[in-house]
Amino acid sequence: MTLPPPSQRLLLGITGGIAAYKCAELVRLLVQDQWDVQVVMTDAAKQFITPVTMQALSGKPVISQMWAGDPGGGMDHIDLSRTRDLILVAPATADFLAKLTHGAADDLLSTLCLARDCPLMVAPAMNRQMWANPATVRNVAQLETDGVWIAGPGAGAQACGEVGMGRMLEPEQLLQAVRRAITPQLLNGKRVLITAGPTLEPIDPVRGITNRSSGKMGYALAQAAYECGAEVTVVSGPATAPVPYGIELISVTTAAQMHAAVAARVAITDAFMAVAAVADYRVGQASPSKIKKSQASLTLTLEPNPDILSMVSTSTHPPFCVGFAAESEDLDRHAQDKRGRKRLPLLVGNIAQDAIGADQSAVVLYDDEGRHPLPIAPKLDQARHIINHMARMMKNEQSGT
Repeated sequence: MTLPPPSQRLLLGITGGIAAYKCAELVRLLVQDQWDVQVVMTDAAKQFITPVTMQALSGKPVISQMWAGDPGGGMDHIDLSRTRDLILVAPATADFLAKLTHGAADDLLSTLCLARDCPLMVAPAMNRQMWANPATVRNVAQLETDGVWIAGPGAGAQACGEVGMGRMLEPEQLLQAVRRAITPQLLNGKRVLITAGPTLEPIDPVRGITNRSSGKMGYALAQAAYECGAEVTVVSGPATAPVPYGIELISVTTAAQMHAAVAARVAITDAFMAVAAVADYRVGQASPSKIKKSQASLTLTLEPNPDILSMVSTSTHPPFCVGFAAESEDLDRHAQDKRGRKRLPLLVGNIAQDAIGADQSAVVLYDDEGRHPLPIAPKLDQARHIINHMARMMKNEQSGT
């Protein structure tokens, strides 16, 4: 799966909340992601951000009035929803959520949401007490029952000076939520567990043994699995890549900590992806204090770390297991050998020196049908291909085909 093509069309409804200022960046990201964006603003929204700004960023005139007097027949509340793949209301105020819940339609945005012929997503934004009010809680629960996607809110500092739940999600997070809403839910109801990043084995309090890994591929796979409807948990070492929205993150440092975190969750996992660059060895006796530099040689006794992937793949009722092999040479031979030894239905291989830290890579998928090379592409694109391949294999395995 690649990024959404230009035919993906989104209607962004902006209501009257201070978080409306985030919509400028949101529209920029959507357009950059090849979305066709039509902005609809309420009168209250214009008090926080101007239609001129949104028109400049979206490349389309902003629509705000039910009775615009255009020659198109005066049916914007019908026509707009018929030409869009998704409606996103961001920010969605407490008042607007109440309107949606009860079917009120007293302006263009609420009317076209009622008359829509496409999915609807809302990004709540309000004061923490408004969000916790029983009326809002009931309204959100009813909207979820009605099939409306609820994106957020998040927690943090609010414009009123208080701190708590009610912040609108950040633009990057909303972009990820939008992608999920239009992606086929191939992993709906599935729980995916992913290891990512490096591990760090201490030598003393300031030094350690590690593998080079940014965590980019592990986190890209987490995002792709989330887009496909999975409940995703990532057990990650000290990575540098940003954490995707919508996943549960468990931060660890050592291989032993990663092993314990995975072992505690494998029984409730449908698919396990061992992406982390786990250090093969640890120091037998790490020094409790910093080792002082001297002219003498330093000898470290190394012990093997537990094999996390083998622990999972050879368990009594293993989940669907995906291994990763980063090799410096002879990729096909080493990858196929690893897949056989660890009883893996699917293994992803690449040349380590070409992939570590890079934003793009070329990978090869290995399964019982052979090798499936994927050309060099951004890691998120590669991750989407891998997740789709895994989802098809899981479906075939479940159906016995």
